[in-house]
Amino acid sequence: MSKDQKFIALALVTSLFFIWGFALNLNPILIAHLKKACQLTDFQSSFVDSASYFAYFLLPIPAAMFMYKYGYKGGILLGLVLFATGAILFFPAAAVRSYPFFLFSLFIIFSGAAFLETAANPYITVLGDPATATWRINFAQSFNGLAAVLGPLAGGVFILSGKTLTKAEEAAMTSGQLNVYLNKEASSVQIPYLIIGLVVLVVAFLIFKTSMPEIVEEEEKGSLLKKIGALLRISNLRKGIIAQFFYVGAQAGLLGFFIRYSERIAGLDEKPASFYLTAATFCFMLGRFSGSYLMKFINPVKLLAFYCVINVLLLVTIFFLHGKFTVFALMGVTFFMSIMFPTVFSLSIRGLGSRTKLGSSLVIMGIVGGATIPPIMGLISDLSNIRFAYLVPIVSFVYIFYFARRNLNVKNVEMVAGH
Repeated sequence: MSKDQKFIALALVTSLFFIWGFALNLNPILIAHLKKACQLTDFQSSFVDSASYFAYFLLPIPAAMFMYKYGYKGGILLGLVLFATGAILFFPAAAVRSYPFFLFSLFIIFSGAAFLETAANPYITVLGDPATATWRINFAQSFNGLAAVLGPLAGGVFILSGKTLTKAEEAAMTSGQLNVYLNKEASSVQIPYLIIGLVVLVVAFLIFKTSMPEIVEEEEKGSLLKKIGALLRISNLRKGIIAQFFYVGAQAGLLGFFIRYSERIAGLDEKPASFYLTAATFCFMLGRFSGSYLMKFINPVKLLAFYCVINVLLLVTIFFLHGKFTVFALMGVTFFMSIMFPTVFSLSIRGLGSRTKLGSSLVIMGIVGGATIPPIMGLISDLSNIRFAYLVPIVSFVYIFYFARRNLNVKNVEMVAGH
């Protein structure tokens, strides 16, 4: 490949990091929006995260098998087509205002995203000088961070109407008037997701027409189940998978109900709450950059443990408070949880040697926490109130602190890209 061809290929693969990051960070907007448009409880609205993260749990191994047979480029193209199909399906889902249809569409979107994530990191490493592979991965991940900020911002501007009916207003409407209002709310996702789908199809076409290097890998011998069983007997890896389960669940729950929390506890309207959510994701990005810098001077494991303690204290504090301060405190929680995914990931796979690739896949499957913890928070919110739901992530940070304590003897942690 010429330098120009490699540059084009690198740009296209880097765009994948932005694509899946943008979609994933639209979920908090969708949770608030579909709760209103489809008249859901908090528990029901949490299935937005469940549909997304179950796809991440179920698809990585099938994706790896597909790419072994058809190559990484084939896997990327299939992922992009699935992603675009799911996004375009939002149009009929909104037309019939069917929540199960929305969930199915999300599952298809994130099935495609699972293919893209499985392929993107190894593909980036071959698109240039091997000595700069780590730089290329981190550069690509910066676009994932950019998407984390722009996703909620775009969703707040183009999807949320800012109009939420009170119970009195809803009761005063006829069934016909209420139906018109709900249909109008549901329809606001049609054009944004249609545009997303069409843009992704354009990227798929460009990748199809672009010459890209192929990664040749030897097929590993032996039973996959036996290899997995042997890895799960390694205590540190097993505890790391659990820690990742708790972390991703906490992240999904904290951000997923952020708008609902801001409305109920801080008294914010829907639109301003979405802008505070954007600020929270910006704090997350700042936390990751500053955390990476601090790790040059502070043991990463000690920093992880310290950040866990701060988040527990913040969540306990806001339980007893009202008003905007609680929203600012939650923004602080997003800042301090920012380093947790990559640090837990790196600690979990430490010392696995030739089994690192499979061990990494198992840690990634811990992402299913994002499908599990938000529904627990939603159920608690429905049975009591959302203030009690925000106590659930404390359990997550306590376990991650326990995991960090077990690894305090580790001096150097090689950071990896992560959520």
